[in-house]
Amino acid sequence: MNQQFNTGRGIVAFMAVVCLVAVSGVLMSSSHREAPMIANDPLADNTDLYAFRSPDHPDKITILANYIPAQLPFNGPNYYQFGEDIRYEIHIDNDVSTKGDDIVYRFTFHKTNQDPTTFFNIRLGKQNLKTTYTLEKSREWGRGFETIVRNGIVPPPNIGPRSISSPVGLDVGDYNTLINSAITTASTGEKVFCGTADDPFFVDLGGIFDLGDAPRTTGTRPMDALKCKNVSVIALQVDIADLQKDHKSVSQAKNILDPDYVIGVWASASRKKIRTLNKPRVEEDHYGGRNDRDGRDDHDWDDHSRDLESSFGPWVQISRLGMPLTNEAVIPIGKKDLWNFLTPYEDLPNIKTFGNYFYNPELALYMDDTYFGGAVPALKSLRIQRNSLGAFGFGNNQDGLYGLKGSASLAGTALDDAAFGKLLLPAPRSPRSVDLWPIFHTGVPNLRPYQLATGKKGNPLAAGKPFISNFLPNGGDMLRLNMAVPPTPRNDPKFSALGLVQAAVLGLTDTLYNKNLSLQFIPNMDGFPNGRRLEDDVTRIELQAVSGVVLAAIGLWYDDYKGGANPVTTDLVNVLTYNTGVNTNDTTFKMSFPYVQTPWSGSNNCCGVPAEYNKNNTVASSLDESDVYKSTPTLEISAPEIFVSASPNPFVDNNTIRYHLETTSQVKIEIYDATGRLMKVLVDGKMQPGTYSVPWNASNMAKGAYFINAVRNGSPRQTIQVVKE
Repeated sequence: MNQQFNTGRGIVAFMAVVCLVAVSGVLMSSSHREAPMIANDPLADNTDLYAFRSPDHPDKITILANYIPAQLPFNGPNYYQFGEDIRYEIHIDNDVSTKGDDIVYRFTFHKTNQDPTTFFNIRLGKQNLKTTYTLEKSREWGRGFETIVRNGIVPPPNIGPRSISSPVGLDVGDYNTLINSAITTASTGEKVFCGTADDPFFVDLGGIFDLGDAPRTTGTRPMDALKCKNVSVIALQVDIADLQKDHKSVSQAKNILDPDYVIGVWASASRKKIRTLNKPRVEEDHYGGRNDRDGRDDHDWDDHSRDLESSFGPWVQISRLGMPLTNEAVIPIGKKDLWNFLTPYEDLPNIKTFGNYFYNPELALYMDDTYFGGAVPALKSLRIQRNSLGAFGFGNNQDGLYGLKGSASLAGTALDDAAFGKLLLPAPRSPRSVDLWPIFHTGVPNLRPYQLATGKKGNPLAAGKPFISNFLPNGGDMLRLNMAVPPTPRNDPKFSALGLVQAAVLGLTDTLYNKNLSLQFIPNMDGFPNGRRLEDDVTRIELQAVSGVVLAAIGLWYDDYKGGANPVTTDLVNVLTYNTGVNTNDTTFKMSFPYVQTPWSGSNNCCGVPAEYNKNNTVASSLDESDVYKSTPTLEISAPEIFVSASPNPFVDNNTIRYHLETTSQVKIEIYDATGRLMKVLVDGKMQPGTYSVPWNASNMAKGAYFINAVRNGSPRQTIQVVKE
């Protein structure tokens, strides 16, 4: 099907978006209750991991590791707490020539019951249970640790104003006073915070896990499953020189994509191998009360509640997290627990066990009409290239680019065996080894074909505009960040929650960047998947990537592209305009460390109200559920005023014409034969914005070629050719 779109700025912008997602992540969201075993152990459950260059301190990197999913603010009397018998760790790899982690931060927590006579969590200045932590650091690949924080303070839960601010509670000014007083500096210079915060992630989990119903097709509204819920946060702010492998400051970087400044970050939780439950011995005392085995009366019982269980033996990792949603939506249920027990350094040795779930992802089956695409209507806009450029198929179990293996055309590219082709083109029937697998396991090198399409002139293997370099080829699932890339100020008019997608739009459409192939800083080059900022909308970007936008980004266009200067086809536009329905967090973010917002209080109703915060220390604005539902997420670019498709093509007697309008328009859809004679007018009238389908019965028309002409406000806008057989 040949299509001619107008070649205005809106079209170029869509091309830009496509080219960027080449470096985007894969899948949907974040890891909340991602495996059977860890779902039964929420205290040890990694939910999210963020790593970004600090906007207010650009010489530092902020890392946030979140645990304990979907915390209800009012969950008394036993509020959520970090576990005492768990090791919470943040791991950093900054040098592939060394084995394993280069830096490890280890947190362990301790609880003290200050008042065992009350069922309240806070009363008369005392906490039940008051939590502190010890932070250790290893620079010996995990073999030796030094203590860098002792008796770090964890603020109590944000129960409500009587517990926090009144004289019968803690009698402090507000909850932010507790947060600020809990921020400490380690002996090695890191800024540290451990405590509860608003969960910064946003996603319609209910729709997504209802067999992919996002956006919802059942008539119910999309809903942020994590709205007004809290999460337990471990936050670090570290000098770039401390994380860089040679301890160089960022000012010493060769350029903003210096590969020597790439780090890989992952987080974990571990428990001791054996846990024992102990039944205490109690006996009557001479007053008729009951004593425990230590002879203490029942008033002291709670002081010894930890005697009810004990753990011993070696430590065993039971949860890990690098890139969002790997275990939740890539790894099948039967292997999720196994994946959690392995470190990222065991991913490559176990590639036969897990690799195929990236090479042939399950989600792609529901975006491919050859398989089950028709069974998941919410994903109808997301489709897989099966015959890109007439030669390359990326549907599950096709060969992808493997047919180029050994070809001279790969010389000098990342796909050459002399470079990284053995990782990126490992075998036939591994179609997504060039896009989905490396995003999770190696990152993206500043090599062909992983560059912006500027200057490629239709050859996906040609050189383009340098754009990303977060390549750390250890083969493990990690969040990778190039620390040399400058941060985009959060008040910059060009800052976008779409991260690298928006950077690509600017890189290909903005005259500040698209006039040459030179390396330039483009706003949002510091966004996901070059690290992950709190604001980044990873869900939408990742689902588009599963649909193959990554492939289109390097010039492997969708199957309905039939050549010519403009690769923006109906399939591509459908993918780019896909929307999950939830695209923003439920409240603001703070402008300084730890950046996450004040946790929701158990005393408010969490329905459209902002979290408690200092108004001078926030960015963005709070949205309630109706705002999220009504707002139309955009790619911050112009869409075609009208675009038309026809299916099937070729056809026998019946066809369906589908067209989309961005604005209210006078529309006419006309059918012409090959001689230019008007045969039929299918639509003629004023139409509101939206997507429309019009049946066309051509049973009384001769076989041959016909042209569908779309006219908007009196001007022809698009013509496509269809063939009746």
